[in-house]
Amino acid sequence: MTPSHNIQIFGEFLAEIPVSHDYLTLNFSPTSETRKRCWEHNGISADFLGDYFAAFFPGDPTAKNKINRKNTVKSIVSYIANELLENAVKYSDRTANLPISITLYLYEEELIFFVTNYAHETTIKKYQKFITELLDSDPDEFYTRQMEKTALGNGESQLGLLTMVNDYSAHLGWKFDHLHHDSEIVHVSVMARFDI
Repeated sequence: MTPSHNIQIFGEFLAEIPVSHDYLTLNFSPTSETRKRCWEHNGISADFLGDYFAAFFPGDPTAKNKINRKNTVKSIVSYIANELLENAVKYSDRTANLPISITLYLYEEELIFFVTNYAHETTIKKYQKFITELLDSDPDEFYTRQMEKTALGNGESQLGLLTMVNDYSAHLGWKFDHLHHDSEIVHVSVMARFDI
């Protein structure tokens, strides 16, 4: 964790995202009704991102890899976008009246997801505790512990983030920035990077 004034950074968060000419941003309105619809339909948004970015990849297997890259990218993008959007909507503070945003950047050998939302600092403290535990643990062991926790009904699993790390070798980073020095609302930025 790197504190700087009211900014806290965890994991592999890039201070500056490299320039990409291939990117797409979706913003979601801060109104309660729109958020409710976003929550109910974030899979549609995630699938749209998957379809859009899959178009940049060939549909047949590459010479060095028997996997169809187009379908693989579509599946990865849809899954990751869905998980990140779900978390952003779920943990956003509705009283902040500020938008949720997801941007996906495409590079020759990497995809970067960048999701922002605004949450109350009490929610953030629990989330940061989970992040610290994740970063300080063996991913496989932590995944197993979280699965057991879920099976026993003891708290939120955060299995989506763990699946990103375990199944997709994600590089995750988080930035938390208070809107004002005396604000209880925190601007949350989540970055997930994947090799392709």
